[in-house]
Amino acid sequence: MVDSHMVTVEPLGVEVACREDQTILDACLRAGVWVPHSCTHGTCGTCKAELVDGDVDHGDSSSFALMDFEREEKLLMCCARPRGPVVVEADMDADEETPSHAVDDYTGTVTLVEDIALDTRRVVVELDREIAFDAGQYMAWQLPPALVGGREGVTRTYSMANPPSSGRTLEFHVRRTPGGACSDGWVFAGLAAGDVVRLTGPYGRFVVRMSRPDRAVLVAGGTGLAPIASMIKRVLLDGPSEHGEGPAHLSLYQGARTREALYDVALFTDLAARFPDRFTYRPCLSEEEAEGYAAGMVTDVLAADHETLHGHVAYVCGPPAMVDAAMRTLMSKQLFPRDMYREEFLDESNRAAGTVRSPLIKR
Repeated sequence: MVDSHMVTVEPLGVEVACREDQTILDACLRAGVWVPHSCTHGTCGTCKAELVDGDVDHGDSSSFALMDFEREEKLLMCCARPRGPVVVEADMDADEETPSHAVDDYTGTVTLVEDIALDTRRVVVELDREIAFDAGQYMAWQLPPALVGGREGVTRTYSMANPPSSGRTLEFHVRRTPGGACSDGWVFAGLAAGDVVRLTGPYGRFVVRMSRPDRAVLVAGGTGLAPIASMIKRVLLDGPSEHGEGPAHLSLYQGARTREALYDVALFTDLAARFPDRFTYRPCLSEEEAEGYAAGMVTDVLAADHETLHGHVAYVCGPPAMVDAAMRTLMSKQLFPRDMYREEFLDESNRAAGTVRSPLIKR
């Protein structure tokens, strides 16, 4: 039997039971106690907290996100496991719309696997029961131990592309990473309809703010489209929430090198036709010219379209380099950090190389 210890989370003053083989973040989220987090695998630094009292095992915490000299006084809640009673103090800067859905385990059955773009597949999973989540959140996939040398508990994370109203049906967009245990070794190596997958979630704070009526600019690169697609469907198709009706207008800038790397163009073109007063779609190609597509880097097209973005809110998701470029462009167009939300899509190579920075603008 694995020992459990009480973790006190300040400034909330709540106590959570946490097993020695469980991360503090996992224990908190399963108990319905929301604490800041983003990547959940020890690279982004969003969940860094003060270690007020007690001892922890820092696990796989990146030495970049949590430097060696910090480890006596700080911890990453997504990696740290208690070795006795612990008191932590988190940076509780969340607004009233911060996701508060308790994390749980689900079993799902794959109902669809299809190629949708170059090295990109859509995977649809039917869960064993309904799930509540906010548009923009993600799930952790449990990898079969056989794919990772027999290790248990190895996960990879993917955002939902469907709106919360989908109930038990979740849609994921998976890009192949050469040598990737989940993408290359599983999704692209034979995952098929009828297969069983185990998922945990929901996680993340990169969510659409329904209380903000500001016009919204959404910038997506690669499969960074998934959470942004969920946000767009939430606003246009699901209707108002208790927090509000969402952005008055959505402008989607979707970037790729060529048409074969861009996907769901017909879906967003149709939404733009159905909701001409609420949604604008700008597919962008950086290495190909084609009718109906803007030519150039997605950030260049965005910059050329707007003299200023003052009064807007922005959501940006994709590879780190694209996210960085988009944030610079948005700031040059008079957007403040408080009006920008970002999510970087990373893989294990980012972690191994130590190239991931803690987010300048919290996600």
